[in-house]
Amino acid sequence: MNPAILEIGPLAIPVWAIVLGVGMISYLNSAAILVYAERRIAAFIQNRVGPNRVGPFGLLQPLADVLKLLLKEDVTPTHGYKKLHAIAPMIPVITALLSVAVIPFGAGLYVTDINAAVLYLLAVASLGVYGVTLAGWASNSKYSLLGGLRAAAQMISYELPMGMAVASVILMTGSLSLIDIAESQSMWWNFFVNPLGAIIFIICAFAESNRTPFDLVEAEQELVGGFHTEYSSMKFGMFFLAEYMHVFIGSILITTFFFGSYHLPFADLYIPADMNIWLKGILDVSVFTVKVCFWCFVFIWVRWTIPRFKYNQVMKLGWARLLPLSIINFMVIATIMYFTN
Repeated sequence: MNPAILEIGPLAIPVWAIVLGVGMISYLNSAAILVYAERRIAAFIQNRVGPNRVGPFGLLQPLADVLKLLLKEDVTPTHGYKKLHAIAPMIPVITALLSVAVIPFGAGLYVTDINAAVLYLLAVASLGVYGVTLAGWASNSKYSLLGGLRAAAQMISYELPMGMAVASVILMTGSLSLIDIAESQSMWWNFFVNPLGAIIFIICAFAESNRTPFDLVEAEQELVGGFHTEYSSMKFGMFFLAEYMHVFIGSILITTFFFGSYHLPFADLYIPADMNIWLKGILDVSVFTVKVCFWCFVFIWVRWTIPRFKYNQVMKLGWARLLPLSIINFMVIATIMYFTN
C-alpha cells in the first residue's frame, strides 16, 4: 500500500486530502469543545458546578451559545466604517485555518511539506492581529481603538522573542521544515535540550492568544470590552471562535516545536522502525492529540489562576526580559553547536 494513498474499496484518496479535511473540522470544532472544557475546568477551580442544564452534563451548552449568537441582532456603529467592520472578524479566523497546511499530525500525516514552513507559520500567525486592529479602528470608538492599538503593541513585543525561540529550534534542527523539526525529536524532545527557549515560547504563545494574564486588548475594567465592544451577533462570535482557535493552534505549536510533536519520549528506544503503518498512524495521532489537549488545559488553568498584568508590566516583560533572554539563549546554543560539531 502506498502510504500517501488511502485505498477504500475502489476509491483511492490522497492522505493529504484526509488530513486537510480532518484538520479543518478539528480547528472549527475546537472552539465549541474548548468553551465547554473551560467552563467545566473554571467551575472546578472555583468550586462551582458549571454547565449542567443544556443536554446531559451540559454537553449541548456550546450549541446553545451558537444559537444565542445567531439570534442576536447584528448592530453596526452608525459612524463606523461598515465594510471594514464586517471584514475584520473574518481575518483572525481565516489566518488561523491557514496554519493547518503545514502541521504534521503524524509520520506522513500532513498536507504539504515546504522548506520554509516555519516562516509561513509565523507570517500567517502574525496576520491575525490585523483583524483585531481593524476592528478597533473601524468601530469608531475610543475604547475599541485603544484595544486594537494594544493588540498591535502586544504582538510586536512578543513576536520578537517568539521568533528567537523558534530560531533556536531551527538552529538545532538545521531546517525550516516542520516535518524535519518533528522528526528530529524522535529521541530527545527540544524541551530537554532547550528548556529556556521552550519557556519563552510558551509565554509568548499565551501573549499571542490575548488571554489572561495578557488580555490587555479587552480589559473590561479599562476598555469595556476592548476591540469588540461594538460587535454583536455572529461578528462577535467569529472573534470568540478565533480566540479559542488560537488557543488550539498555540497548543499545537508548543507541542510541535518543543514537546516531541507526535513522538513519545525517547521513542527510538522502544518503537520498532518496521511498525505496522496503521498502528503507527493511530499511535502518532493519539500521542499528538493528548499533548495538544494537555496544553489546552494549561491555557485554561493559567487563565483562572493568574490575574491580569498591567499594560506596563506586559511591555516590560516582552521587551526588557524575554527578548534579551531569547537572544542570549540563541547565542549560547549557537556557541555550543559551533564547538561540538
